[in-house]
This record gives sequence, structure tokens and C-alpha cells, in this order.
Amino acid sequence: MSLPPAIAALPARTAELGELLVRWANINSGSGHAAGLARMSAALRSEFGAAFPAATITELAADAPGFNPAGVTALSIRQRPSAPVQVMLCGHYDTVYEADDAFQQCRWLDQCTLNGPGVADMKGGLITLLAALQAFEQTPHAAQVGWEVLLTPDEETGSHGTVQLFQQAGAQHCFGFVFEPARPTGNIIHSRKGTGVFTATCHGRAAHAAKIPNDGRNAVLALAEFLLAIVKIPAELPDVMVNVGNIRGGTAATNVVPHFALAEIDVRITRLADRAPLLARLREQADRISAREGYRLELTGGFNRPPKECLPAEEVAFTEWQRAAADVGVAPFTWVHGAGASDGNFLTAGGLPNLDGLGPLGDALHSDRETCRVDTIAPRAQIVALFLHRVAKGEIKLPALPVRT
Repeated sequence: MSLPPAIAALPARTAELGELLVRWANINSGSGHAAGLARMSAALRSEFGAAFPAATITELAADAPGFNPAGVTALSIRQRPSAPVQVMLCGHYDTVYEADDAFQQCRWLDQCTLNGPGVADMKGGLITLLAALQAFEQTPHAAQVGWEVLLTPDEETGSHGTVQLFQQAGAQHCFGFVFEPARPTGNIIHSRKGTGVFTATCHGRAAHAAKIPNDGRNAVLALAEFLLAIVKIPAELPDVMVNVGNIRGGTAATNVVPHFALAEIDVRITRLADRAPLLARLREQADRISAREGYRLELTGGFNRPPKECLPAEEVAFTEWQRAAADVGVAPFTWVHGAGASDGNFLTAGGLPNLDGLGPLGDALHSDRETCRVDTIAPRAQIVALFLHRVAKGEIKLPALPVRT
């Protein structure tokens, strides 16, 4: 089939897009690095502003004391907010690599593979998004689709300062596109687990370790018993994950029965319906410890991202996504469940259908081995641009916009 010329031309931009990715990835924008986030935000504003001079670019506060550095902002870039169809395209510009991380610079492993901080997660996705919209804007029916690009500085730490922006998106748009990296196989994301963080704090009773009989209550051992019990929960609830992270307790002196111990626990659920049974089992095990004389085990924390469950509109859209991929020559792929969360979770919770994992192929995320297949940026951008072109032509029907009152 014949592609619109701007979409067909995208692969010829591969070298240029790769050079831009190197420049962006060499800007350290760790989630806690305020100055680096400001530099990255300025670079994004400059590039998107030059590409879309008619768009409105707005800085949005992303305040979240205790989570985000003071003064960091998200960027909203809007084109044709009065068009009959409105879509959101989103991504984050923070990375897990802070200013003091040893991993700071990109290097080419071969002609197509770039190793560098955030090259896949998700600065490569931001470049895919940019290139897709540049091509789409040159298609003949683009005026029928309005879009908002939302670029955020805090996804890697939980989106505490921007969650409301995603939750509100369903009131203004009919569909969303999330540019997290595709799997190394090329698959995109069907659904994602919801995530939560809990702190288990165990209080016991201090005593001299050599006292006989000993009336101390060892908080470290009691907490260990609790943790060993809760890591067995996934055997009862197969769609749940429980991971014990940081642990601390006791005192500097080893001849003291420790009266205090604490652990941080990462939990993940596949469906919203999994939440209540998981919480019940966590509390049941905590209550078993607290029922013993001299012990108290407290659970604090909660869920910070709901699960992203597949919506009917996404099933329809994915079929069209695969068709667009085949028409631009991308090898067949499917969609899979992801244990990691993204801002697509918040879009789903706000009622906005969305496709996730639309960025280039990436691997070894969150490590100094992180790579992006730069030769997949343009083809993935072609899929996005062709899909939007078909929406604009009326070939693909997205859900109706919410009624504005």
C-alpha cells in the first residue's frame, strides 16, 4: 500500500534521530537531580517548540515534597485543542541514573545499538513520539485530530507530583499512547501490574542477651518470621508478587535483644480485585505477631499505582496497531503483560484507554547495560503516525470524547 510521503520518509531520518538520542541521554536527568531535570526540560521545550510552532507549551507544577526536587515541572504541549478527536501522547524524561552514578555517557555497541543512561527508558521513546508527530502533522487530514503531549519528571519514583495530570486526562481525551520501550522481541504492553510499597515495623522488648531466663522480645526474629510468611502469599494468589527490600533493626551492640526492626516490602497485583485478598493476608500475618505478648507489628504504606487492566477499546485499537505495523514493514509482534508499572496505569484508572510500550526496542533497563535499538525508532514512529493518520481519515474509530459540561 502507499504511505503518506512524510511517514514513508521516516527511516531516512534514523541517523539524525540517533544523534538526538545521544544528546538527550547525555543530559543527566535522574529523578532527584533538579538541575539536570531543568536542563532536560529546556531541551525538550526547545525541540518540540521548533517542531510545532503553533502548539501551546505549558509548564505544570510537579510538586511532591519528599519525593520530587523542589521546582520541577512537567511539560504539556497542545495542538488543536478544539479538533473533534483528542488524543494524549505521554512519556517521562527522568531516569534512574542520578548525578553521582558512574553511568553517564552513551556509546555505540554497533551501528544500530546504543548503550547509555535512559536511551530506552525512555528518551528513545520521547524521540519516537516526536518523530511520529512530525510525520503525522504533514499528512492531509491532520486537522481532524488534536493532541496533547505530556512529558513528566517523576515517573521513576512513582509520579507523585504528576499523578493527577494522568487521572484527569480521561476528561479531555479519547485515547492515550504511552512511549515506554517495547520488549526486546518487539512486543508492546497489554496490561501492567499495580504497585505498592509497605513498611513493616516490629516492636519487641530490649533485654541483655545473657539474661537467664530472658524476658526480652526479639523484634528482628519476629519480623523475619513475618517476612518469611508473606513471601509465600504468591503461592496462594498466583497473580500477586511480594518482594522484601530494605531491612534494618537492632542496635550496634550484639549483646542486646533488639526491640525494633523494620522492612520495606514491594507488592504487585495484576487486577484490582487482587488488592483486598493481598491486604487481608498481610494483615493476618501481622496480627499473628502482634497477638504474642510483648510484640507489636505495624503495617503502613499502600498502593501507589493501580493495575493497568486491558479495556475493550484497547483490544480494537491493538488490531489496528498491528495492521499499521504490517503496512510499514515491521515484523509481527503481539502484546504481553508487564510486571513493571508505568503512567499508563494512571490513564487506565482515570478511564482513558491507552496502548503502552510504543517506544523503540530496548533491553537491560535500569542498569549500565541499558540499550536502545536505534534502528527501530523510525519504524515505531511510522506505526504511530499511520495509526493517527487513519484516525484522522475516519478509518479508525476511537471512543467518543467525554461530554463537556
